Amino acid sequence: MGMVIIILTINIVYVSFFTVRMILTLKGQKFLAAALSSIEVMIYVIGLGLVLDNLNDIQNLIAYAAGYALGVLLGSKIEEMLALGYVTVKVITNHFDEQLPNKLRDVGFGVTSWLGEGRDGPRLMMEILTRRKRQQELYNHIIAYDSKAFIISHEPRHFHGGFWVKGIKRKDDISQIINDDNLPGVTEKTVQEVIEKTEGENKSPNKDATY
Repeated sequence: MGMVIIILTINIVYVSFFTVRMILTLKGQKFLAAALSSIEVMIYVIGLGLVLDNLNDIQNLIAYAAGYALGVLLGSKIEEMLALGYVTVKVITNHFDEQLPNKLRDVGFGVTSWLGEGRDGPRLMMEILTRRKRQQELYNHIIAYDSKAFIISHEPRHFHGGFWVKGIKRKDDISQIINDDNLPGVTEKTVQEVIEKTEGENKSPNKDATY
């Protein structure tokens, strides 16, 4: 019985790390994911070794499988509690309050609003960017305003510019990307190369021109 509990516990911990690591990888948190993977593989080797040494006991295999399933659930729950990253929320409502976008901005949400046209008339459209930790708070604000508002959300992996990005400095009106995690592959060097190439093309004489 003791071996069953050990195998179950090890596999729950391992798969929890595995699940969180996969989610971090998808969210672009590569360094944190790499750190977790080193712990994950050690736990995996220990757990697998225990199972292989005790294959003659069916309860050990059952414990290994049950631990895997519970680990997926626990890992997903941990990720929800960490609430890493951002979420973009699109809101459509037929209630018009010109102050609502400003009210949301005042409490720290990035809001872009405009008027749209629905089947039954005009609609107030809002696209809102927020940290996942404040997602429920945002929903509460929207539902308090209009309980029948249409809400759809998705998680952006990368974004650049606007209200949220803090890693951009401007020098001589040229955007210099300091944090390349926002747009993978984009750095100050690559931006400068494109600018220099464009300027060179603009300065070159037109070969098709007639004199």
